[in-house]
Amino acid sequence: MKRSLMDEVGVLLLRHGYTVKSLTRASFDIVARKGSHVLLIKVLEDANSISEDYASSMKGLGSYIDASPVVIAEKAGHALEDGVVYSRFGVYTFNYSTFSSCLENRFPIIISTKAGFTASVVGEKLRRQREEKGLSLGAISGKVGVSKRMISKYESNDADVSLRSAIALNRLFGSGIFNKVDVFAVARETASKNPSVIARKYDELGFRAADTKKAPFDVIAKLEKELILTDVSPKKGANPQLESLQQLLGADALVILDKKAATSSYTEKNKKKLPSLQKRDFLDFNSAKELIRFLKEFE
Repeated sequence: MKRSLMDEVGVLLLRHGYTVKSLTRASFDIVARKGSHVLLIKVLEDANSISEDYASSMKGLGSYIDASPVVIAEKAGHALEDGVVYSRFGVYTFNYSTFSSCLENRFPIIISTKAGFTASVVGEKLRRQREEKGLSLGAISGKVGVSKRMISKYESNDADVSLRSAIALNRLFGSGIFNKVDVFAVARETASKNPSVIARKYDELGFRAADTKKAPFDVIAKLEKELILTDVSPKKGANPQLESLQQLLGADALVILDKKAATSSYTEKNKKKLPSLQKRDFLDFNSAKELIRFLKEFE
């Protein structure tokens, strides 16, 4: 079922003009790009099967490549409702139908929380429309089935709206008064714990850097518009997914070998396409400019 859903998601993205790359053995299954918009997508039969580790990895990578991490699934123990956004460890989660709507810029207004299905209104829009219709707080409260105080809270953006109340408000004022859930928001950066020697060296050179988990590379580093995907200490050649991912993201790639890994383990093809360094040589760089200049020689 997962493979079928992945195929459907891939075809849908292609129809919407995205360039799509499928991955294996990674915290995400699909990377898709359209212009500057990048999606990191995990496709699951059941959203409850995603681990916090996978979700954290997706969010961490997303913060470096300005990408939106999302989970697409058909259920989370029970079937996911159309037009509803769920969350798994801080990653927006929804079904295929909702994802399709989002790609058409029809974003949902309902989100699943511990309090159940809720929405939020743009308080000023609600107040303005209520006044334009000549309705008092009491009149609205009677139609919606909540207190005047609660309507006042809605207008002050001090309370979420239950699904029942949202349906009533939608009948009165339309969907324009509701905040849409920005499911394609770019992930926020998460702190890297116990950084590796390579990540620390990038930091010393002025990059933001983090070790990655379950990705086709081991370290990601960014300095202004320069993005570097680094594969560390490979023994049988670079991860075959690294080069295509590098091209999709418009990044540079670097292979770092330790003294136990022989450069000869790389094919001639990889040698020509991916710059590689012994670990000791990488640690000898004195500036970001020096490293970037080395990488640009391979373009």
